[in-house]
Amino acid sequence: MKTLIIEDEKKSRDMLAGIIRKNCPQLEIVGLANNVKEGVEMVKTLNPELLFLDISMPDGSGFDLLEKLQGHKFELIFATASDQHAIRAIKYSACDYLLKPIDIDELKEAVDKAVKKKVSSPPSMENLQFLIQQLKRADDNFQKITLPTGNAFEIVNIKDIIRCESDGSYTYFYLTDKRKLMVSAGMKHYEELLPEYDFIRIHHQHLINMNHVMRFLKVDGGYAVMTDGAQIEISRRKKDQFLERLA
Repeated sequence: MKTLIIEDEKKSRDMLAGIIRKNCPQLEIVGLANNVKEGVEMVKTLNPELLFLDISMPDGSGFDLLEKLQGHKFELIFATASDQHAIRAIKYSACDYLLKPIDIDELKEAVDKAVKKKVSSPPSMENLQFLIQQLKRADDNFQKITLPTGNAFEIVNIKDIIRCESDGSYTYFYLTDKRKLMVSAGMKHYEELLPEYDFIRIHHQHLINMNHVMRFLKVDGGYAVMTDGAQIEISRRKKDQFLERLA
């Protein structure tokens, strides 16, 4: 994959390039840019298939760059220092990110995902545009989430998620419009991402939206009855927590 690194710090830029050349033979670095303006010009002239993008740069942010490149298609991996607001938005938008200093195993995993995405479906700017919209909201006001489902990104209102069900390394989302979406990420990822004041894990396989609980059945240890009719078993150790939230 033709790869472009956009990073304002020369040391970080050269270090990332060196790690990629040593550990990611499937990538070909075609350019190194040190700011937004240079990055935009290089994308337009080199047509990279993958960007490694810093968030904070002297002449703007990585998100400013994305706004200037609407219409161009590429896979994207953010490389950033800890910025909780930006990282949360990136997660909601189903984009990959690496925290500095870069961990080689995490880099390889992100690159493998990017290569597989390129093979399975052409890159889409839809989720990147959604990412930009998310960043314009307050940190505690995320209302939608992007779910990568095979060949598409489904943008879903969080309030429309009734429940999530774990199936190994996959998670099924059950929505108010009766859709069932399969996402290739584990439940733990979404348990950490979805707002904890709405969602609670009541069983090792089930994460539910408390706003969609219709009733509590006091049989066989207890079941939560959801608005889609599902009866979800409540584990013994989660029962008290569930009842507190139900009160």
